[in-house]
Amino acid sequence: MNDLDALLTPEGRALLHEVRDTAPADELAVATRLRREHPAVLVSAALGQARLRQRAAAKFSAEDAERMFFTPNGVEQSTRATVAAYRARRFEELGVTSVADLCCGIGGDAIALARAGIRVLAVDRDPTTAAVARANADALGLADLIEVREADVTEVDVSSYDAVFVDPARRGGRGRIFDPEAYSPPLSWAVRTALAAPRAALKVAPGIPHEAVPAEAEAEWISDGGDVKEAVLWFGTSPGAVRSTLLPGPRTLLSRGLPDPGVRSVGRYLYEPDGAVIRAHLVAEVAEEVGGGLVDETIAYVTSDELRPTVYASAYEITDQLHFSVKRLKALLREREVGVLTVKKRGSAVEPEELRRKVKPQGPHAATVFLTRVAGAPTMLIGRPA
Repeated sequence: MNDLDALLTPEGRALLHEVRDTAPADELAVATRLRREHPAVLVSAALGQARLRQRAAAKFSAEDAERMFFTPNGVEQSTRATVAAYRARRFEELGVTSVADLCCGIGGDAIALARAGIRVLAVDRDPTTAAVARANADALGLADLIEVREADVTEVDVSSYDAVFVDPARRGGRGRIFDPEAYSPPLSWAVRTALAAPRAALKVAPGIPHEAVPAEAEAEWISDGGDVKEAVLWFGTSPGAVRSTLLPGPRTLLSRGLPDPGVRSVGRYLYEPDGAVIRAHLVAEVAEEVGGGLVDETIAYVTSDELRPTVYASAYEITDQLHFSVKRLKALLREREVGVLTVKKRGSAVEPEELRRKVKPQGPHAATVFLTRVAGAPTMLIGRPA
């Protein structure tokens, strides 16, 4: 809190501007120089905030990150801006004009909601985090739409809001928390709160078991640029629906309740479904779209004899199918003069870097090798993007 207060002064803001592009290797020299004219504590706070802003640029736009304030946990745990903006658009499309953002953190979701024209009550019980969220709303010119309140979210009356958004803490002293009831607050409390609201969205870990999804919820898995970011449980939309959404886009694939696809021999093409599709258990929908089947009943690789491009999976043309053998792979790569080797795996214990080190690829050509199982047998599939 003291650091934030100091950085919000004219001297602190000027210092932040001065150190914004400081490289890590130059920090000591810059700090030594600045401490001749500014308090040492303020210089350290400014340099620390500059580091956080540089890290935050990967989640927020560089323009926003340069104006915002961060905590280490806030940078780590905040929603990526593209994902927050997508969720805000969904709220807007549902006719929502006000949202109670519970466990708001440094305000990333509140900012996206406010930019969609939605009035936000942002609540966090940590004094420093709430102060940072308030500073960010002010820094981005959104203070008129965002009210930040330092409070226990379980004690806040949200009955006057159109919707509730809950982002429970999913990290503890020992790292990630996988049991939804160990979230803070627990998922059961968040569900009760959601059911009492006209609309609601609960952000949960993408690894949440499907059986833990309440019957009243719509479950959505979201990826951004191919990386699975989160799952969201929506209430007041389509109970029981399952979807995967790929950003940018958005591109949304809805479950059609298809049975598991059958297993078939490896065809000319291999399709690697997006991680959000796999998490949402929608591989069958992709298989139907490309006219394919699985290479193994336990592996989420789809194979087909024809190329049918789809945004929900990456397609590869397969040139070789081999039983797993480092020696055989090394010989094939040497024969093909492959120097750029991409290693993907699913259902294999082999580490890609270890394999790459053993085969020592050399040459002007590129290839992709899939380490997987085909009909239960350890297999290597070699190919290239289609």
